[in-house]
Amino acid sequence: MEVDELLEMRPEQLAQALLVRRQVLKQELPGVIRNLEAEEESLEPRVKRAVESHRKSNEKVALFKDERNQSQEAATKILVDVKDSREKLIDSGGMVNLDPSWKKEKLLEQLEEIEDSIQTSALDHRSERKLLDRRKKILGENEKWLKSRKESNPEMARFIDSRREMVSSYRKADTAHRKMLEAVSKAQPLHEKKILLTAELREIRRQMDRARELLDQSDIAIEHWQRRLKDGFGELGAGYRDLMASKNKVSSGGRSSFARGRKTEKNLKNNGGEEE
Repeated sequence: MEVDELLEMRPEQLAQALLVRRQVLKQELPGVIRNLEAEEESLEPRVKRAVESHRKSNEKVALFKDERNQSQEAATKILVDVKDSREKLIDSGGMVNLDPSWKKEKLLEQLEEIEDSIQTSALDHRSERKLLDRRKKILGENEKWLKSRKESNPEMARFIDSRREMVSSYRKADTAHRKMLEAVSKAQPLHEKKILLTAELREIRRQMDRARELLDQSDIAIEHWQRRLKDGFGELGAGYRDLMASKNKVSSGGRSSFARGRKTEKNLKNNGGEEE
């Protein structure tokens, strides 16, 4: 219905239209509520499964993260000891025949650099995987170096064994890290599905609460408009205020609430936002 048509309607016509609307709602709302209850019943187990799947996925991420952290911490501790041992061997002449490529590559320093990036930088999954691939390559080169050094200098066996333990811990950490990244990727769509289904269920319940509220109010509303049609639109006592007060005021030359609001707005603008 257009605004002009609405303004031309008599109070009796408006009251009759509102009464009919309330009567129709009273007839239709029980069916609407039943449909919403059926939707809720159908959706609840889907939401429950989505929440459970996301929970299990997060548990996997947490498990791999814990495994990664433990192995990484162990490797980091050994790395400190290995560096110390290397310095002692260099000072004592135990590494006189140091391969020039070893000094150039600075393997231990590279491992520390990678470890620092993993721990302190906000990296995306692709960047993290690149770091893990880089560390894998360095560790492979380290294995070749260890084998050649042990064969040429047996007294370095202890030092080499410690380095091998360090490498093993780093590799365990990297394996767990890769699994964690894969689990995170799988968890994301599960999270989105959970959010979507939860929001859908919340909206259904909101509509259902509103429909029940309207149904509970139906008899009172129907009775209200029936009495208005019977006894008029003036003051009828408690709960029945004068609906014609504003119309009568305007008819007598007073301003409507809309006109008063426009005047207040104009005053505020003229006074720089402060009402007189």
